[in-house]
Amino acid sequence: MLESLTIDAYITAAVIFGAIVLFIMDKLSIDLIALLIMGSLVVLGVISPVEGMAGFSNPATMTVAFMFVISAAILKTGSLQFVASQLTKTFRNHYQRGVVLLMLMVSAVSAFINNTPVVAVMIPVTIQIAKNSNRAASKLLIPVSYASIFGGMCTLIGTSTNILVSGIAEQNGMVPFKMFDFAPMGLVFVAVGSLFMIFIGQRLLPSRSVNNEDELEDSLIDYLAEIEILENSELANKVILSSPLVKELEMEILELRRGNTSMNLPQGDTTLLVGDILKVRCNVSKMKQLKDQLKVKIMPFASVDDDDLEEITGKSSFVELVIPTDSALEGKTLREFDFRRRYRAAPLAIRHREEILRDKLQDVRLRAGDVILVEMKTHFMDQWKSNTRDQNIPFIILSEQGILNFDRRSFFIVISVVVAVVTLASTGLLPIVISTLLGVCALVLTGCLNMKEVYRSIQWPIVFLLAGALSLGVAMQNSGLAQAIASTIVNNLSEFGPIAILSGIYLFTSLMTETMSNNATAALVAPLAIATAHQLEVSPVPFVMAVMFAASASFMTPIGYQTNTMIYSAGGYKFKDFIKVGVWLNLLFWILATLLIPIFFPF
Repeated sequence: MLESLTIDAYITAAVIFGAIVLFIMDKLSIDLIALLIMGSLVVLGVISPVEGMAGFSNPATMTVAFMFVISAAILKTGSLQFVASQLTKTFRNHYQRGVVLLMLMVSAVSAFINNTPVVAVMIPVTIQIAKNSNRAASKLLIPVSYASIFGGMCTLIGTSTNILVSGIAEQNGMVPFKMFDFAPMGLVFVAVGSLFMIFIGQRLLPSRSVNNEDELEDSLIDYLAEIEILENSELANKVILSSPLVKELEMEILELRRGNTSMNLPQGDTTLLVGDILKVRCNVSKMKQLKDQLKVKIMPFASVDDDDLEEITGKSSFVELVIPTDSALEGKTLREFDFRRRYRAAPLAIRHREEILRDKLQDVRLRAGDVILVEMKTHFMDQWKSNTRDQNIPFIILSEQGILNFDRRSFFIVISVVVAVVTLASTGLLPIVISTLLGVCALVLTGCLNMKEVYRSIQWPIVFLLAGALSLGVAMQNSGLAQAIASTIVNNLSEFGPIAILSGIYLFTSLMTETMSNNATAALVAPLAIATAHQLEVSPVPFVMAVMFAASASFMTPIGYQTNTMIYSAGGYKFKDFIKVGVWLNLLFWILATLLIPIFFPF
């Protein structure tokens, strides 16, 4: 009972409460919160240092890391983009059939590949499909995100959440789950969820113009001007990035003319000299500030149009970039990242969820899902296209996106490795952590990946989150907190039976995962579910399954699941769009879980 809690249990409860607040506030990264959980529990003596660090060597953590590598190898072949691009004709001839094939393809791939990179690859492809078939991308991007969630529920390796919960179950003395133990229930979710999205979801989704590039461009009521740097000007001998033009007035320098030479989109580390003539973009108010504050000669200026830009910069392109989850840009500003110098691109506007920002862009703190409109020279755009397989690029190119060449040789090697990994793990010949480890080794030895690509492909924040989450599970068990809460649940709800309690656990987990990380939610609820099953003296398997499925079933908000966050701004969605579709899908999955989990996984 709760009144008999130990000091360690109270400490653990306080740490959990603090962690939940931090997750919901979204001010710190999830991996940092996980490390704070681990450090607090060790320092306060709830768990030993060995127990705290054990999460890093846990088979669940290592399996997730290895699966990131295998996922990257598959995506590097260009096979997913190639197959998806073939759907354009189907969409033109029969739209609903195209939606069915698109969702089934994404679900099938997401059953064996981490769904975050799958959706990252599919965003530009889906937008292109929508344009080619004269449809709004807002009708397709949410179905793609949801389909990746459906597919991830079907196998042990479908999501990191499945692997995490399996690891927690094993920590609590349960038999490890096999590769396809989740498939019966998962396939039901795929079928029912896909049918819902095709026949009902399509009616609920907005047919909204989501040409972010046009909308962002239309928000730029800017002007072009030429200024000459005079003697005694504050700009003389200043580096562009540290000059008042950029730091204070946030102007974009499109061209620098010095004598007989001309530099289009000059690099940020270029030093300005007396006599330089700059072609800048700014609004009227900033032009007045420029005239009043700096000693420069201002020439007549005019409104920006595409012809002017072409004349000024030669061949330039407007390009949309979306910030994926775990991007190196997430949580940083463009200035801190030295974006302009590093990528030779001038940021013009940022769409942050439902808001378009156009002032002080260099100092906007970027979040996952933000869309940046940039202008850059065409030959740099071509270099970006050739590097779209590089896991180190911290953004997804939405516009000017070409289809990757399909590398057939690498594809067949990678698929052979995946089949071998799945076969060895599903038959029990090798533990899944060993089969995935050998798979990574095979990919490197065959030249499909090099070691730099291996390290870059691992989403380290997720790895740290899992390690911290596992230490939380140990603390809940060691302190007796999980058992005390389970006793309270059973004492008050046992008269309703195990099915009602299972249903309640599913609903609680599903609601929790809408506002905080799905992995964090699973780590918090899984020990409670197992302890509750033991108190009821029934099998813990159905309760663990309820947590596993519910933690991934985040459909009502764009912040509860990584893939929803990624498509939020890219699809031009509003928060209410997710609620309008997701509340019915969550309700449907809750009913299905309550009815079918006890059948597929008896008490």
